[in-house]
Amino acid sequence: MVARNQLLAAPPYPVEQALTRLGHNLRTARIRRKYTIEEVAEKIGAGRRAVMDAEKGKASTGIVVYAALLWLYGLNQPLEDLANPLKDEHPRPKERGPRQ
Repeated sequence: MVARNQLLAAPPYPVEQALTRLGHNLRTARIRRKYTIEEVAEKIGAGRRAVMDAEKGKASTGIVVYAALLWLYGLNQPLEDLANPLKDEHPRPKERGPRQ
């Protein structure tokens, strides 16, 4: 039996809302550029359904689809800086001296 990822079915509410906003923003970006779903799918090498699911903010859509859409629209710069350890507010672990 294959284990099902419950996160895909019911992500935490803030995650779900962020994906929904991202999907809406991607749809807006596509429309502003006057691309059809078919054109976008072809340009990123995905199917129509993957683009439509990303625009709906579906959690089951692979991150590569979201990243490719951001790249296509020239909006991928913030993605490249996500989880940057230099901007992480948590302190770095203290370095240990040489082992003796």
